[in-house]
Amino acid sequence: MDTTIAPKPAAQATTDRDRLVARLSWISAWCALLLGQLHALARHRTEDGASDLELATTRFWAEPAGDLLSPLLTWADPDVVYFTYGKLWLPVFVLFTAAAFVAYRHRQPRGFEKGVWRVVQVAYVGACVAVLGEYWTQWTTEPNALLDIVFLASIPFILLTMLGSTVLGVTLLVKGYRPRVAAVLLACAVPGFVVIPLFTSLGSIVLPVVFAWAVAIRRR
Repeated sequence: MDTTIAPKPAAQATTDRDRLVARLSWISAWCALLLGQLHALARHRTEDGASDLELATTRFWAEPAGDLLSPLLTWADPDVVYFTYGKLWLPVFVLFTAAAFVAYRHRQPRGFEKGVWRVVQVAYVGACVAVLGEYWTQWTTEPNALLDIVFLASIPFILLTMLGSTVLGVTLLVKGYRPRVAAVLLACAVPGFVVIPLFTSLGSIVLPVVFAWAVAIRRR
């Protein structure tokens, strides 16, 4: 019986492209934190989003913030403003997806962990396509029929992104992944999916994932 232990794959060298992705994803994460709240405030002025203010946890900050930032929310029809800010999510999604691929290349996982990475990568790419379809197909004051179609089609990718990120985060924690905070943030994806919409719009549920990958490759 051959008892030879397979050698551990050599660490991948950090490229200039990796460093660029690391810098841009870090900047993007902080921009997303602000964008998420601005996008939420824009949603509150739409017909469908006004009901969000019925939640006291949302209303306590959104009403004063909406008054303070009124010039950023009233420059066009509410739906136009909402979809315009929504378009800015696309580079955020693309960058955290790129960061995840960089982290994967340097991690070189095996077994169960590798399978989880693959699921997460498919979910992230699908989420990017969903954001593209949901916001970049809307250009007028009247949302077209593609909005509902794309939203329904995007639900599996949203759920898979949250669930897959949490499973991957827990797996990385068990394996002692560093930086540990990145694994913790990934593990918080599902809890964040429940808690974050109590305070702001659904778009911000992705923030733990965005920051997780920005942190994961921060020092590349």
